[in-house]
Amino acid sequence: MNRPIIQLTGISAAYDRKTVLEQIDLTVYEYDFLGVIGPNGGGKTTLMKVILGLLKPSAGEVCFFQEGKKVPEISMGYLPQYNSIDKKFPISVYEVVLSGLNKQKSLFRPFTKEQHEQVRRIISRMGLEGLEERPIGQLSGGQLQRALLGRALVSDPQVIILDEPNTYIDKRFEAKLYALLEEINRERAIILVSHDIGSVLQNVKSIACVNGTLDYHPDTEIPTEWIEEHFGCPIDLLGHGNLPHRVLKCHNHTSNLKNTEA
Repeated sequence: MNRPIIQLTGISAAYDRKTVLEQIDLTVYEYDFLGVIGPNGGGKTTLMKVILGLLKPSAGEVCFFQEGKKVPEISMGYLPQYNSIDKKFPISVYEVVLSGLNKQKSLFRPFTKEQHEQVRRIISRMGLEGLEERPIGQLSGGQLQRALLGRALVSDPQVIILDEPNTYIDKRFEAKLYALLEEINRERAIILVSHDIGSVLQNVKSIACVNGTLDYHPDTEIPTEWIEEHFGCPIDLLGHGNLPHRVLKCHNHTSNLKNTEA
């Protein structure tokens, strides 16, 4: 059964009285792999902040569900943009992953033996064995992304949100990253924000096109007309292997919102 886990209805959001998102409707389902694409400043990061509860919408409602029943909140893991990480901060790989359990830790008690075991399992799953004590400033881009993904995953959340995870990594590691995400998606829903249209269309299950408003596609069929209009340049989408090239009917964002995303 394809049950909803997050549902946004009539969401609008603004910064400094400037509207960034307007009348957004979106449903994320259990075990979905949703790709969020759109031009810079179109509102992708703002949308993620609303879902995470970091930004209160100016209108609309965000609802969460568990096993088909409405609940006040769900557990979510978050991998922020690479350039938002202070790589000079003196923290090790182990400490980065362990910090993902801070919300589950008792205030005046140390982490439990079971929690440390979970951290070690996640570090192994991320392929970071032997790097536990290495400072994050000494990691490659791919190693740091794996450590941050481990932090997002260690608390066993219902949804993982990834903001531009393939930034500053090479194509070889990008393939490994998406293979790892495919494995993780068997266990939980994933929301992935990316400007890399080609990689997104090859790996996700559904697409949300964001540019002030939102157009949702339950599969990876994206009209080239939308991409050319909203990204400002012609792009050819090619199908390879089991991913044939398909085009939907055109859709248009009618909003006159300015690119004011924070």
